[in-house]
Amino acid sequence: EVQLQASGGGLVQPGGSLRLSCAASGVTFDDYAIGWFRQAPGKEREGVSCISGTGGSTYYADSVKGRFTISRDNAKNTVFLQMDSLKPEDTAVYYCAARPAEYYSDYQCVPYYGLDQWGKGTQVTVSS
Repeated sequence: EVQLQASGGGLVQPGGSLRLSCAASGVTFDDYAIGWFRQAPGKEREGVSCISGTGGSTYYADSVKGRFTISRDNAKNTVFLQMDSLKPEDTAVYYCAARPAEYYSDYQCVPYYGLDQWGKGTQVTVSS
């Protein structure tokens, strides 16, 4: 079972940047694809970005493409989400989740409830 810990959230002004981290333990890290998801109040959880087990493939939601960058350091069992040019609509609780690497897709990044293993979220607030 994967244990995940997300961190790095906070309050930032529009146009600012944050870097989220997702640290994993308990497994061989590169056997797992990792996704970042977010949930705003009153809205469903949505996929933000996913990365394959090796880190060689990535997917971004249209809403964050060109502003967010996902990466992973398998030697440190950590996935990062660099968020630049933040907008108020990026405000949400951000979660990372792990799924077996064979379930990574280049075409979508959606929650797979029942398959994904989730960490606790980290709050991101973009406001002036």
